[in-house]
Amino acid sequence: MKSILKFAVISLVLLISCSSATTESDNDGAWYVTIRGKVGFPQQGQIVIQELKSNASSSWQDTIQLKSNYTFAKRLKLTEPGYYRINFYNAQVVNLIVNRNDMEVNVDGNSPQGFTEIVGSPDMDIISTAQRMLRATETMPEVAKLNEEFAAAQRAGDQNKMLALQQTYMKLAKTNTDKAAAYLKEQAPSLAVINLLQNNALDADQYFDVYMAVAEKLRAEWGNFNHAKTFIDKVDKLKKLAIGQVAPEIALPNPEGQVVKLSSLRGQYVLVDFWAKWCGPCRKENPNVVKAFNRFKSKGFTVFGVSLDRNKEDWLQAIEQDGLTWTHVSDLKYFQSEAAKLYDIQGIPYSLLLDKEGKIVAKNLRGAALEEKLEEVLGQ
Repeated sequence: MKSILKFAVISLVLLISCSSATTESDNDGAWYVTIRGKVGFPQQGQIVIQELKSNASSSWQDTIQLKSNYTFAKRLKLTEPGYYRINFYNAQVVNLIVNRNDMEVNVDGNSPQGFTEIVGSPDMDIISTAQRMLRATETMPEVAKLNEEFAAAQRAGDQNKMLALQQTYMKLAKTNTDKAAAYLKEQAPSLAVINLLQNNALDADQYFDVYMAVAEKLRAEWGNFNHAKTFIDKVDKLKKLAIGQVAPEIALPNPEGQVVKLSSLRGQYVLVDFWAKWCGPCRKENPNVVKAFNRFKSKGFTVFGVSLDRNKEDWLQAIEQDGLTWTHVSDLKYFQSEAAKLYDIQGIPYSLLLDKEGKIVAKNLRGAALEEKLEEVLGQ
């Protein structure tokens, strides 16, 4: 399982327990917390604490002085919850969520993999609990048996058996993911929940109700906090592309230079397919799309290809090489394409299946999944 806990490109480490503490506040709404701790093996150099923000130029940092008994205490003034990093001598880094609780951070201080103990952070506790729920499937006895059966089916070349076992595993995993979703949905506003959801601990399409519920809590209680505003903006964008919503209009030139609107294909099921010649995974997926198109085009299915190429010759060459005989559009602006920005495209291939009214019914159907969905909505 990939890491789901990131501050920018930084992963959180070792989560222990939580405790409460009374925080001193100022009349201006700011408050103070203290981070205490001990360094087991001090090194040459400095201990630096830094607030992590998306705009690095606005990030605050300061040094921490180590006492003769290898302990330290740093008092911080906060105006909102924040992500922080303590760098011990450029040898060990610890990432923290700091809100209204004093906390204790104990480290070796001499190795990236050195001992780390964080005590007193409810946010870290939330992350730890959610992680355990999301990873619970990996240690289930049923999964061990499924793995054995899958290996046997793989050796025998039994594709149907392998697919059935994969589906069984996905059902087991969904049960644990559902528990994690319910847990996160019930939490009070916190950076822990924001961090998990921003880094896709839950699939935004399957669990959009959780994203919405969290955003509404943040809007009501943390509306002035920057990290909350960023998450709310993200959810507002996701809402425009949620399952059941009408897909935003795309109006771009086709290879002949004529502007074609996505809405002109209403009345058919449409796969909006973002791709490019330079995208290897896109080119590998194209045969699956071609197969689905040829099978279902007579039943009311078509494709609206949106290229993120920069060069018209490359675009046209890939269309011909891959036999893509459907509607194509592009403004040849790479990821700065108006359509890419409108759909918040972060990577390709990316696709959405629209129904006859232009509403989104599925996303990113790869391989056989596209044909299976078309069978469901259009028949065999």
